[in-house]
Amino acid sequence: MKSSLAPLARATIAVAGVALVAMAGIQAWQVFARYVLDDPPSWTEPLALLCMSTTMMFGAAAGVHSGKHFGFFIVVENARVPLQRLMRTAARLIASLVGILFALWGGEMMIDAWDYEIAGAPLPQGIMFLPLCLGGVLIALFSIEQLLHLWRSQSSSAS
Repeated sequence: MKSSLAPLARATIAVAGVALVAMAGIQAWQVFARYVLDDPPSWTEPLALLCMSTTMMFGAAAGVHSGKHFGFFIVVENARVPLQRLMRTAARLIASLVGILFALWGGEMMIDAWDYEIAGAPLPQGIMFLPLCLGGVLIALFSIEQLLHLWRSQSSSAS
């Protein structure tokens, strides 16, 4: 499937990769500072959690784009062809809905918590929900693109 969102998917993977490497670096610093310097910084835990949720949400979105996440694959592949089409459509609709809900609820929680500071780090608490919001947008976009492609391929094979 040719994806018009392929550049965005590559950027999504890059962000997830950078966040994963940053999380590993932050945790390594935490261990070094605690056991070697005997002076653990308070900012490492919230930043590592932010990196983890970024990796998780952006990685999930990349998985949706590549068609390897939110698919009910075992059930779909063992169903009859007409039912496979229905199940693929249902899976993409569910993934779109989940992405939209993540984006809306994540955005709402981000706005509600923005005025509070994270304990141990000079960042707004709302930033912890930013990956949920952005990841939800990406999941919805990638799912909707796949849904449109599925409908186009079904209509062209029907005619």
